[in-house]
This record gives sequence, structure tokens and C-alpha cells, in this order.
Amino acid sequence: MILEWTEKAIEKIEHKVQGGQLFLKYDTEGCGCVVSGVSALWLVDEQPDGTVKVDTNFLPVYMEQSKLVFFDEKMTIDYKAEQHTFQLKSPNQMLNPHLRFENKIETGKGA
Repeated sequence: MILEWTEKAIEKIEHKVQGGQLFLKYDTEGCGCVVSGVSALWLVDEQPDGTVKVDTNFLPVYMEQSKLVFFDEKMTIDYKAEQHTFQLKSPNQMLNPHLRFENKIETGKGA
């Protein structure tokens, strides 16, 4: 899997990740079904069991091994200033035009 950060996304997030790790979560809470999940970018202090490391052009991102099937082989994380949001996209589709970034270290929720 290839995950690339755009320069805009790096500029927006680099000061937020000091001391944490990035986790691309396939969140199904409130969706009703596992195939109706939505991706979110979490900052965590440690990764849960069952994650795999994805190397990127910025910092490594971890993902749940069992959820890789819901993502494309090549993806990009971008930032749209006019919408104040991150986006997760691939050459084939827009995976999440409003990719939430959540600091789970500050909230104490962990991964």
C-alpha cells in the first residue's frame, strides 16, 4: 500500500503530531454495518493489536490489518483550506472528502 501526503496536508498536521503516532481508522461506530464505515485519522500514543505500518513520504501511518480491504492500494491525504478539512482520496475515488483528525491522546480515548 502506498500513502502519500500532499505538502498542504503536511503543513497543516506536522505541528499536531509531536510525540504521537498516526492511525488511519476505519470507523464503523453508528454506521450500522462494517461496509458502511468511514475513515478517520487518529493521533494515538500507541497502536492497538492487529495494526500494520504503512510507510509514507511524511510520517508512518498505522492501519488495522483486517480493514485494509476497504482502502485502495494507492491513496493520498490532502488538505483543503477552503473547507478546513483533510481528504483521503485515490486515483479511482474520493474515499473521504472530510477526513476527521482526532487527537485521542488529549481525550484519553486511546485507539
